[in-house]
Amino acid sequence: MHKRRKRRRMVRRLLRLTTAFLVLCLVLAGAAYGYVLYRGSQIHHITVSHLVKPTPSGVENILMIGNNSRCSLNGKQANAFGSCSQVGGARSDVTMLLHLDPAKHTASILSIPRDLFLPIPGTTNENRIDDSLNPTHANQLSNPSQLVDTIESDLGIPINHFVMLNFDTFQNVVDVLGGVNMYFPDPVKDAYSGLNITAAGCHHLNGTQALALVRARHMYYYQNGSWQYDGTGDIGRITRDHQFLRVLAAAVARQGLANPLKDNALVGSVLPSLTVDQGFGLQQMASLALTYHGINAYNVPTNTLPVINHYYSGYQGYIYKGGNYGDILMPYQPTDQQAIDAFLGRSDPPGSSVSPQSVKVAVLNGTGTSGQASTTSSQLQGIGYNIVGTGSSTPVANFSETVVYYKPGEISAAQSVMSHLSGVVAMGQGPTADGSDVTVVTGSKFSVIGLPSSSSSTSSSSGTQSTASTASSSSAPSAPSGSGPSHNYNPVPGLSSNYSLIQSSHAIPSYDPRACPAGARVTPG
Repeated sequence: MHKRRKRRRMVRRLLRLTTAFLVLCLVLAGAAYGYVLYRGSQIHHITVSHLVKPTPSGVENILMIGNNSRCSLNGKQANAFGSCSQVGGARSDVTMLLHLDPAKHTASILSIPRDLFLPIPGTTNENRIDDSLNPTHANQLSNPSQLVDTIESDLGIPINHFVMLNFDTFQNVVDVLGGVNMYFPDPVKDAYSGLNITAAGCHHLNGTQALALVRARHMYYYQNGSWQYDGTGDIGRITRDHQFLRVLAAAVARQGLANPLKDNALVGSVLPSLTVDQGFGLQQMASLALTYHGINAYNVPTNTLPVINHYYSGYQGYIYKGGNYGDILMPYQPTDQQAIDAFLGRSDPPGSSVSPQSVKVAVLNGTGTSGQASTTSSQLQGIGYNIVGTGSSTPVANFSETVVYYKPGEISAAQSVMSHLSGVVAMGQGPTADGSDVTVVTGSKFSVIGLPSSSSSTSSSSGTQSTASTASSSSAPSAPSGSGPSHNYNPVPGLSSNYSLIQSSHAIPSYDPRACPAGARVTPG
């Protein structure tokens, strides 16, 4: 009898403890829900046009930008980078696309150089892509809708979500982590960004020093007893940014995710300065984090859109329609499309299902070169396109892009035409001529490709075929552990030595920073 009473008391005690535990769980769950609501309310949501809904497969493309606007900086930052009145407007200093595929459980990154010169939707002009973030109305601080529209219209990449960070957010994340460690094979400096690493080795960087590193695009490195100019500008900076993101992600994974206090501090350092589109809530972000949290940051492929670089003598800058646009980069086909298709995991190039006979094409001579429009139109007609007119367009520059303009709803037709053009060629939604679906305004260096064997294979203004010079993947050096891509500067056939086709390779430059080796002695920043 005594044993039975004792057993009943133990059962009642367990029931009370279990009930208390369940109540505690409910209280904690309620607190967690309130916390999520609180954190979610800290995110700045803005209306972004031109975004598309994710596909049923769940594949998503997220546009991530670093806004270099000075209007949100504090006094100390304004002294370092310039105030809003001193440096007006907004530009996408960093433009990265994140491609997520839940079926394959993969992620990849494609960077778009800030100086890439492309048509701006809704205008008859071209400009650097970072300028498409600039406000078009007095009450705007930035114009993300125009940037999204430019990427979708000119590069054919659908954007599902938009994320924008600023200087302050980046510095806060690094400081909350207690800084990050980077290995510098050589001393490096950049007077413009404030980077100053005086000795080779593994260095501990705080938020301000880390920002100076990722913003450096006028960098010098010390080798063989003297300072050498890096000279890669924004292209080199993209390489360093990719590598730094790997190191930063590793630090977050190492310190956060298992430490609630650290996680709370990280979230608190990001969300108040985070700007996202109206449909990207904390719940969606948390879902993505849970889906992809097991991905190793060092294994995420990173690439940069191939571009043509022109080194101007005497820093003349690029003169377009009479205005000086400074240093610019130009697209190059078919390497651009190949990079985009690889990034998106496409097996068939866009526009491949379009019948040329169904596309009405007009060709305008955009350089004044004799016979350029008629030669190009006859070659496109030989492929099967329905040529509805030829004519002339006022030249915009001494060296200009060939632009494939298309009317609304005809991007697939434009992509079909683009697949038969090689060289300095861009695409954009804009005015078309003679009732055409697509109007090709010829530029300085391009070729019609994919012609029947009986036809001529060139329509470039110089009379020589312009074919992309691509680096064979089999001849590329093997990638060291944890390295991001650098870039090859390849000569462009048919162009002067001032022009280079810049493509990603697998080995970062000897002087570029990277992750610290295991067990390395760290020098305080």
